Amino acid sequence: MFLVPSTAFVAALLFAVHPIHTEAVTGVVGRAELLSAAFSLVAFLVYSKSIGRSGKTGWSGIAVTIVLVTCGMLCKEQGITVVGICLIYDLCVVNKLYGNQLLKVVKASLGAGGHLTGSGSSHVGSKALHLAAVSCSRTRSIFPRTAVLTMSTLALLGARMYVMGSQLPVFTRFDNPASASSFPSRHLTYNYLAVLNAWLLTFPSSLCCDWTMGTVALVESMTDPRNLATLLFIFLAIRFVWAAFFQGDPVIIMAFSWMVLPFLPASNLFFPVGFVVAERVLYIPSMGFCILVAYGWSKMAGYTKSSWTKVVHLGFLLLFAFHAVKTYTRNFDWESEQAIFSAGLRVNQRNAKLFNNVGHALESQAQYTEALEYFLQAVKVQDDDIGAHINVGRTYNNLGRFKEAEEAYLKAKSLLPRAKPGESYQARIAPNHLNVFLNLANLIARNETRLGEADALYRQAISMRADYTQAYINRGDILIKMNRTKEAQEVYEKALFYDRNNPDIYYNLGVVLLEQGKPSQALAYLERALELEPDHQASLLNSAIVLQEMAANDKGHQDNVESDSTQSDVNVEVTQWRRREATKRLKHLLQLDPINERALFNLGMLAMDNGDMPSAEHYFKASVLLKPNFRSALFNLALLLSDTGRPLEAVPFLKQLVHHHQDHIKGLILLGDIYINSMKDLEAAEGCYIRILELDPMNVQGQHNLCVVYVERGDLSAAEKCLQQAHRLAPHEDYIVRHLNIVQTRIAKLIAAQQKKQQQKKVDKKDQHL
Repeated sequence: MFLVPSTAFVAALLFAVHPIHTEAVTGVVGRAELLSAAFSLVAFLVYSKSIGRSGKTGWSGIAVTIVLVTCGMLCKEQGITVVGICLIYDLCVVNKLYGNQLLKVVKASLGAGGHLTGSGSSHVGSKALHLAAVSCSRTRSIFPRTAVLTMSTLALLGARMYVMGSQLPVFTRFDNPASASSFPSRHLTYNYLAVLNAWLLTFPSSLCCDWTMGTVALVESMTDPRNLATLLFIFLAIRFVWAAFFQGDPVIIMAFSWMVLPFLPASNLFFPVGFVVAERVLYIPSMGFCILVAYGWSKMAGYTKSSWTKVVHLGFLLLFAFHAVKTYTRNFDWESEQAIFSAGLRVNQRNAKLFNNVGHALESQAQYTEALEYFLQAVKVQDDDIGAHINVGRTYNNLGRFKEAEEAYLKAKSLLPRAKPGESYQARIAPNHLNVFLNLANLIARNETRLGEADALYRQAISMRADYTQAYINRGDILIKMNRTKEAQEVYEKALFYDRNNPDIYYNLGVVLLEQGKPSQALAYLERALELEPDHQASLLNSAIVLQEMAANDKGHQDNVESDSTQSDVNVEVTQWRRREATKRLKHLLQLDPINERALFNLGMLAMDNGDMPSAEHYFKASVLLKPNFRSALFNLALLLSDTGRPLEAVPFLKQLVHHHQDHIKGLILLGDIYINSMKDLEAAEGCYIRILELDPMNVQGQHNLCVVYVERGDLSAAEKCLQQAHRLAPHEDYIVRHLNIVQTRIAKLIAAQQKKQQQKKVDKKDQHL
């Protein structure tokens, strides 16, 4: 539109290969810049065609322009600045109302007014009237469309502010250190940042994905040598403005407009932004920059000396080649998170955020030792960075170095803003910094004697941010451990007030109600969690367990209560449905997590309830294979094998059980029974029962079975003493009394037999003597 084809081609080539675009094009977050730029360009083209060179207004084009500007703004806020570009194009290029002409029109208008009221020169007056008439004619054609465009823009800005809640986003001082500084440091640094952005467009060598924190040192005094660069930049900017708006060069006008106006939202001029420098926001301004460079190239190449022309062409080719190579190599930096942040560290060692992000990348690969080195370096670079200390603590925790982790969390906590005396605590804290309370509380809660401290930390986090739902959830978990289930329920219900669509909260409420012995109510909350998230694994498992237990209770109730046949059929159907639904949910859970040993175990229990012993055995063995120390699975598998007439196959699983869980009394009893009844290994059985009595001296079954060992061994005296002890433990157990009587009877018979035998010996001896 503004350059001859060869010069326009040069501008397009420069734009195509400019390295500053890499972040916007290759980094996925840059899609906002690309879409906003596309809508802005189309909006400008539509507007230019809607007014034409004649200056007449095509209102349908104006309406389309407003729609396109709206789309551009919805992609990225800077899209709205194309309105200013359109207005400058309309005023200065189409209607040629730039500096000198505008001043002449104003002067002429004033002069015309004076001569009309006086008796001066008629020639001058008629000239002034002519210029004034021209001015009025242009104003009449421009004003309606510019007014509509301006009002639409103000409406869009109002809508944007309404969406934001009429307040600006909250940034920390690390995001934009200059915004937290005072005069003159803030203003000197802001001015220098404009120079830095211009330098990146001119010489895009040291590119970095993150310029926050300490990357750019503050300009804290007038003696800082960087102020010279700022003064030079201001001089050049004034020179461009003069060339554009007072010398009337349309190319410079439009190039300068595309370069400056889209950058204004990121310039800190109207409001502080959440970054120091962001290469992606230079995507649209680079259009104007490339036009300006190409225009200058055409001027330099237009000299008559052929040798100079060759130098200019060679210079452009070198510039194009260097930019192309830089762009190509820069793309590889964006291959992964670790690559891009490591590339940033190669040019910037003053940014703790880069060290943190490399650490995060390593942490995601479970390389905790390597990640810790980067997190510690981040702390060294920026000692007051709360996030860095949190990262250090979390990594120490992953490495099992809990003492160092607690120290790091306490350091991070000490850096949080303090409440001012006499004022309520309304500190504005970055949400991720509140994680220090959760992380520290989770660490402390490992020690059951410090649950109260953990609870206090969660309460402190909630007091700082009332809608911090994760703090409510974690505090509820702690209260459950402290057997304060009623308070836990109240905490979870409070969390629901702030987040009614969080399945974790409904799940936790279900767990609380299970702890309170209310399975039906618990199931309702678990069902709600599954409505919100059908793949919520914890809810799938626990709802299946509740259904399974309710089905088992139904069966027990049916066995013990007489009812009419119709009601009985309904109850049976409900029981069967619950088992089918539990099975369905557990199998769905296995699709999401094929190595979930608890799902396999509960499928085994359901199979046992349904009398499907082969399937139960399969599921139990699969769960034990995944978790060799699975207490319940090992015992139920051994019990199943024993009950199906394969006690010897049960022995290895029982030995595995008591190896991992030496206090499993039921396992020891079953193992002892198999030793007695199937293997006739009385010594091994005796060892099992003695171990039971060591664990629980009041265990009647262990005591009785030990007595059986003595009986089988033929040690009736020991058996009698053993059974007498069992009788003292359970005086009302008839089978113990009966067995004691049997042993005592056998002892009496043995004694009688022995006495008779001795008497017979005496008789025989007397007869022999006679």
